[in-house]
Amino acid sequence: MPDRDITSPVWHPEPGAVEDVFDHTYKEKEGPKPPIVIVWRNVILMSLLHIGAMYGLLLLPSARALTWIWFFGCLLFSALGITAGAHRLWSHRSYKASLPLQIFLAVGNSMAFQNDIYEWSRDHRVHHKYSETDADPHNAVRGFFFSHVGWLLVRKHPDVIEKGRKLELSDLKADKVVMFQRRFYKPSVLLMCFFVPTVVPWFFWGESLWVAYFVPALLRYALVLNATWLVNSAAHMWGNRPYDAKINPRENRFVTFSAIGEGFHNYHHTFPFDYATSEFGCKLNLTTCFIDLMCFLGLAREPKRVSREAVLARAQRTGDGSHWSG
Repeated sequence: MPDRDITSPVWHPEPGAVEDVFDHTYKEKEGPKPPIVIVWRNVILMSLLHIGAMYGLLLLPSARALTWIWFFGCLLFSALGITAGAHRLWSHRSYKASLPLQIFLAVGNSMAFQNDIYEWSRDHRVHHKYSETDADPHNAVRGFFFSHVGWLLVRKHPDVIEKGRKLELSDLKADKVVMFQRRFYKPSVLLMCFFVPTVVPWFFWGESLWVAYFVPALLRYALVLNATWLVNSAAHMWGNRPYDAKINPRENRFVTFSAIGEGFHNYHHTFPFDYATSEFGCKLNLTTCFIDLMCFLGLAREPKRVSREAVLARAQRTGDGSHWSG
């Protein structure tokens, strides 16, 4: 299926899609910043999760071979629920998906347990529109820890809440899959993030419930969380900026590998509507490979793509000089 060149004058964004473009008119309020309010419930739960995940690492050698396969399968499925689902499909509307694919990605998103699709997409659009400002939910200017996990341990900055309420989200509100998942999010998380990963290896090949809970459930969950968080933290701090040297997001190969293709972050913030989030297609980009496969199978269509000429022109005009084509 041919790519759609979004630099062409005949392309028109769908409602909501334009809300991922940086708003240069936003100005942070003068005066002292609001006080930081710690959400101790989140601190305790996140600490317990990571303690459990570290214990799961110790149990890995004792897990059966089929449990290892199941572990990596759940990891990939839940990661795609974020990268191909909440991010590229619902946040940026960078391609269109059939109903079966939407359901598949929504279930994977529930397994990932990173807030429901509606809330994840809303916060991500706010992040793009107000990147590295007080209105950015995980503002990297506030440091690595805050942009990685700290933003989930404190109350949101008032500007994040204000700007989130003003976003155009009619496309998400009209999406039956998104709203169904939002309505039944809590039971879907209990089922997909914890129950299914634990019970399947115990029931089908006799894995101990102890190992099944701490490895395919907790360890897998924590790994996918941290891979996603690295996009917000490391990919905003370390790496080159071949497309726009004036913004913080970077090209980071480690994040690209760990987040199955989401580490081409300078490109992504420069061209947020490109379904591949990179000019290099499937190279080091498992999520793009997945979407391409879905297009080939007829389950996805109309992937939006930036023209080669537009990419080169932008790199020459605003890049840091490190651009290469490979």
